[in-house]
Amino acid sequence: MVHTVGIVLHPQRDSATAIETILQWANGHGASVLGLADDIARIDCSAIPVDAETLATKANLLVSLGGDGTMLRSMRLAAGTKSPVLGVNLGKLGYLPEIDVDELPWALSAIDNRQFSLEERLAIRSRLPNDKEVTAFNDIALVRVPGDGSAAVGVRILGVPFVRYAADAVIVATPTGSTAYAFSAGGPIVSPRLEGMLVVPSSPHSSYNRALMLSVDETVTLDVLERSGRLAVEVDGGVATYVGPGDRIDVNAVPAAARVIRLGHTTFSERARRKLRVSGSAEVD
Repeated sequence: MVHTVGIVLHPQRDSATAIETILQWANGHGASVLGLADDIARIDCSAIPVDAETLATKANLLVSLGGDGTMLRSMRLAAGTKSPVLGVNLGKLGYLPEIDVDELPWALSAIDNRQFSLEERLAIRSRLPNDKEVTAFNDIALVRVPGDGSAAVGVRILGVPFVRYAADAVIVATPTGSTAYAFSAGGPIVSPRLEGMLVVPSSPHSSYNRALMLSVDETVTLDVLERSGRLAVEVDGGVATYVGPGDRIDVNAVPAAARVIRLGHTTFSERARRKLRVSGSAEVD
């Protein structure tokens, strides 16, 4: 049974209706509602403000109120815990959220009655040159800084050199992230049920311009080459630090790092078609 609900809010979208729905449901089912202190400070509600660690460890259900970005943030909070994440879409069409706001009462009761399935999501993790450890559920990318030259990056697999890319960016993506930056760079769509890592160059201008698909037990090392410009290290779209020639980062897969609630509404392929606006097919004579 759901006894503690944790809520994670989009920084700008109106979540008042969704929060009130969750609070009313919790009051009627003897459950408490927790929220991140900074989030709760922005709104007027009776949720209990807590820190990130308490939210992830005390809540036995995390509800993400927003879009894909909020869902990724919720998954990072839940990483390594047993708290599953329910995505609630607010506003724009999201790929990761499972339901819309008007479905919340039904969804919470279905979860409380164990009428759902869990979809495990792989993450990738790296310790950056500044000694900061980062976790991503979409991607970790080395991205050229405008005016500082292209990204010249060597890729090693289990320590063995494989290829050198000259590109606008080199992206290491999860199956979840295959429909994000990696897709826009020309990478394949990968089912979240598949465990592995993608390495995709964006706008490559080297002779080898193909993506790689690697196993979860193959460490990927990205070496910033001497001819490279300064690069931003983006983690799920946000800049974590900058690197330059001589720097390197190792990226490892973390299977089943978080769990996403599915209520049987849609399949992976249906969500991907909708988000990526895939329609029609070539006519065959």
